[in-house]
Amino acid sequence: MTAAISLAGCGIQPLYGTTAGGSRLAAAMAGVDITPIPGRVGQRVRNELIFENTGGSGQTGTTYKLDIVIKESLTNELVKISGDAKSQVYELDATFKLISNDGRVVLEGKATSRAPYERFETIFSNVRARYDAENRAARTVAESIKVRIAAYLSQSA
Repeated sequence: MTAAISLAGCGIQPLYGTTAGGSRLAAAMAGVDITPIPGRVGQRVRNELIFENTGGSGQTGTTYKLDIVIKESLTNELVKISGDAKSQVYELDATFKLISNDGRVVLEGKATSRAPYERFETIFSNVRARYDAENRAARTVAESIKVRIAAYLSQSA
């Protein structure tokens, strides 16, 4: 209780409480429409954001549109003397724009995630390892974008 009172006095407010305008941040986050992102990993990023913003309950009304463009790359790592790569790093770069209903870009930024994974002898193991790395990277990028949007909305909504 004392900590809450002392924090209130210094102007620091919890990120996921109410916005500067007094509305609930959860309601402001639910009003962000995430446009479709091509590809499996793009859909994964979008699904993560939709679930984080609405809890899976659906949108009530949109006040912002979120456009995201992703770029995927793969790097071989840990090369042995024989020249064989035994692991790879999946990298996901995302650029995003938060656009208000009047068409103004109010927030833009980038989010990046790197997810290493081990390569194996069997094809299925390699496919599954990369799939898991893509999912980890998508989750990390979505979380980064969500936090930045929440920080913006908590100050402006």
